[in-house]
Amino acid sequence: MPSPFAPTALIGESFVGAGAHAAHTNLVIGRKGGPVETAWATALATPSAGHVPFVTVLRPSVPVKPLTLFVTKAAAAGDLHERATWGSAQAGLAQGIADAVADGLIPAADADDLLIVAAVWVNPAVDDLDASFRNQRAAAYGAVRAAVTGTPTVSDVLAAAQEGPANPFYTPTPEVLAR
Repeated sequence: MPSPFAPTALIGESFVGAGAHAAHTNLVIGRKGGPVETAWATALATPSAGHVPFVTVLRPSVPVKPLTLFVTKAAAAGDLHERATWGSAQAGLAQGIADAVADGLIPAADADDLLIVAAVWVNPAVDDLDASFRNQRAAAYGAVRAAVTGTPTVSDVLAAAQEGPANPFYTPTPEVLAR
């Protein structure tokens, strides 16, 4: 008999978009009854100021499967940022997870036995809810794909390290990068 999907925790990351509408999603996928369930329940039961985890829904009273906990990386900062966090980014996360199940990245037969914890960045400067949704949908899907496929590989990481680190917030100059 084949081993079940996600017998241990799967971890994925994806960054999609640019500027105020970029979406950065980190997630952990694991089976109920394991350490991911403990983390999921603990995070839900212990919110901190400005960071209130919540169950991600496709529609009110229709949580996405696998059950997905949305953990904010940025405290809500005004009406539009709140609408983006609880509205467009949540909808994008839910749709990206549902897309991953529909496409078979997460086996539908296992969806009720799995849990996801997703840490989601929504920039407080966001001003386009549709761009926020699209980027979060793609980031959620990309993070699931990375978790399921085990990417990037160590070879990918070492190749990137040869080029030097870079991200939207900082890229060292060759002089800083030199040893």
